[in-house]
Amino acid sequence: MPVRRPARPTLLGATALLALATAAPALAAPGVDGVTLAPRGTHVTGQFDESAAEIVEHDPRTQRWFVVNALSGAVDVLDARDPDAPEKLREVTVAGLEAADGSTIDDAAQVNSVSVHGGLLAAAVEAGDKVSPGWVAFFRTRGKVAFLGAVRTGVQPDNLTFTPDGSRVVTANEAEPADDFSVDPAGTVGVVGVERALAGRQSASRLAAFRSFEGDALPDGVRVYGPDVAVPEGQRPAGRVARNLEPEYVTVDASSRTAYVTIQEANTIASVDLRRARVRELMPLGTKDWTTSGAGLDASDRDGAADLEPWDVSGLYLPDSIASYEVRGTTFLVTANEGDAREWGDYVDSERLADSRYPLCADTFPDAAELLADEALGRLNVSDEDGIRGEGDDACREEIVTLGGRSFSIWTTDGERVRDSGSRIEALLAGGAGGTDPAVAFNATNDDNDSFDNRSDDKGPEPEGLTLGEVDGRTYAFVGLERVGGVMTFDVTKPRRPRFVDYVNNRDFSADAETPEAGDLGPEGLAFVSREDSPVRRPLLAVGNEISGTTTVFSVGRGR
Repeated sequence: MPVRRPARPTLLGATALLALATAAPALAAPGVDGVTLAPRGTHVTGQFDESAAEIVEHDPRTQRWFVVNALSGAVDVLDARDPDAPEKLREVTVAGLEAADGSTIDDAAQVNSVSVHGGLLAAAVEAGDKVSPGWVAFFRTRGKVAFLGAVRTGVQPDNLTFTPDGSRVVTANEAEPADDFSVDPAGTVGVVGVERALAGRQSASRLAAFRSFEGDALPDGVRVYGPDVAVPEGQRPAGRVARNLEPEYVTVDASSRTAYVTIQEANTIASVDLRRARVRELMPLGTKDWTTSGAGLDASDRDGAADLEPWDVSGLYLPDSIASYEVRGTTFLVTANEGDAREWGDYVDSERLADSRYPLCADTFPDAAELLADEALGRLNVSDEDGIRGEGDDACREEIVTLGGRSFSIWTTDGERVRDSGSRIEALLAGGAGGTDPAVAFNATNDDNDSFDNRSDDKGPEPEGLTLGEVDGRTYAFVGLERVGGVMTFDVTKPRRPRFVDYVNNRDFSADAETPEAGDLGPEGLAFVSREDSPVRRPLLAVGNEISGTTTVFSVGRGR
């Protein structure tokens, strides 16, 4: 029987919420033997809400941070030798660089991602015309960071990584539609042979596409939706599936043979054979049941409380970042389930439940009037593509499907969910984890310090960035919360029994959000540095914050 709102609303206090979250089956209780994060130094660009600090990478050979600065379309190079003072040394620009195919990176191009391996820096470069093919550019990390060569890749390379053995670079070529949704390029996964690319050979760059999944070959549960428009003029024709799938983020297994790529809006992970540059499998992730997630979710920004309840709502995971690690020879995948909606031109794939053109099916939701109240589910943003029964005037909503899991998940490489953090992140925030005041910080947004409960109707804290790190033989997941800010740390050494360890938010809610005094707003990219690679012989974590334009370095310590 579906779980409904209690007849009398129960507003749980912080203590009750924290107790409920601890008792939930999704995660074990916190321990006393984990690591804690302590902020050390911050590089401040002084640019607010301009994506001036996004993806961060560390080079142990030169002790430098490489930080994507989308505002300038370049990469900022910071001195990493003193974690308390990460000063800018120079910036790496890409405009005007020539690629192996004879093309030149245009002046409006921007860097979306960077990766470092063995003294090499690889940069994913999006063309000024975002529906045109982009580039992978290579640089030497030492000295003045000299340009070594570039190759063309697919459209809009959004994320990239070196394989662990350094032989290849893999790119997630997102290929979003034009801003007016007039055309839609085909999404691809780029596979670039490093040695051949540095030798100036365009043939080093291959594209794994999704054309083989058209029609009946598409697994059930892979979301393909929205306007059906052609590829840009001059590009190779592609079916609707190939145009619709938009790779977001990449991880590569320890063997350097297989990449796992999140396809966020499709709610899917793709596995890619790197030797053949071929998409091997699409693994749809399904939905989470908020009635069994533990504490449930806060679904309204108009209830004036941190009110988590087990609503009869399904959540699409829609992961952004992905990472991988091995436990006794078995690879596991970890995702940050941010959620994302398509909003291009006149098309938007979500709207508030109370405003939806699809009424709730009467046989499934006999209490529809109560559910559609602002303080219940009426304000919740839901998918207009999922959970719909029938067509035309007879269509109704038989399942309430919202965007994002408000969680992180651990998966097998076959797409089986091993563990999801359920309601734990939102409940911890409601309980004042990390010393933050839930009356101010709970589900706050990232550009306004007077925004309590602002994101409850949308995707809550929005876990987006994620990285893994090993400390004293234990593996930790560091999860950045895009909206409220800060990093939550979980011990994932045992994939089926992860444990919350720590939360730190280097944000001052009493300050003006547009000033440096506010601290870090909008964490995007995270980079872990092991003790062996650290300039101070202790683990570090760097976080790039796109709203505040800051890059902050944390010490990763033991105990509490």
